[in-house]
Amino acid sequence: MSTPHRAAPALRAERIKLATLRSLWLPPVLALLLTAGVTTAIGAALGGTDRHLTDDPGVGVFYGLNFGQAALACFGILLIGQEFNTRMIDVSRLAVPRPGWLYGAKLALGALVALGVGAAGTAGAFAGYAATVPGAWNGPALARSATAGVLYPVLLVVFCLGVTTVLGNLTAAMGLLVPTVFLLSPLLAGLPGVRRVAQFLPDRAGQYALRYTDDPQLAYGHWTGLLLMALWTGAAAYGGLRAIRHR
Repeated sequence: MSTPHRAAPALRAERIKLATLRSLWLPPVLALLLTAGVTTAIGAALGGTDRHLTDDPGVGVFYGLNFGQAALACFGILLIGQEFNTRMIDVSRLAVPRPGWLYGAKLALGALVALGVGAAGTAGAFAGYAATVPGAWNGPALARSATAGVLYPVLLVVFCLGVTTVLGNLTAAMGLLVPTVFLLSPLLAGLPGVRRVAQFLPDRAGQYALRYTDDPQLAYGHWTGLLLMALWTGAAAYGGLRAIRHR
């Protein structure tokens, strides 16, 4: 039997888990609502007065993503973290003896769901921004910013899933990743002495690709920022594969 046929049951099992467990399907829905909804609400409330939303349209369009990304991080963590904490990972390993197939199915499902959230959330955010904030939001950076908006959730979910697999613990992953993405990383990026290092954190680098304008204080360009996040994600995914094989 070919490898795709052997891997298909594992992917089907993960899809069933996603459809039946509220803790798995609720975070992506919440991420989508926050990404598009918060952008629209803030645009309606402050779009005519807050220059931060208009000087760089990428900031205004993806304002809601600052909140939606926390739900995306939780989704990536919960995809495998729940099974570590309940020891259901042992049952999954019995059902799918090859750990690479089990891990690959979780990565594939997480990436596909995140891709859907990224596409729908980006479309909703652009539509909400255009409807509530006066001024032009298109331009030469539109295609890059929209592409980054679709890919950023995919990279974030896969990164969080990989790190959770390395840690092998839901609580540790939640305690490390969610505060870092939602609070610590933006805080470090605002500190002058620490910004030189914080700019290379995965979420900071990926979010720079969402911007329209250049930041002369950063050591790389917009596309390079997305590439840096992809490298972080690849390293986390590989680390997770090695961990699940040897644990």
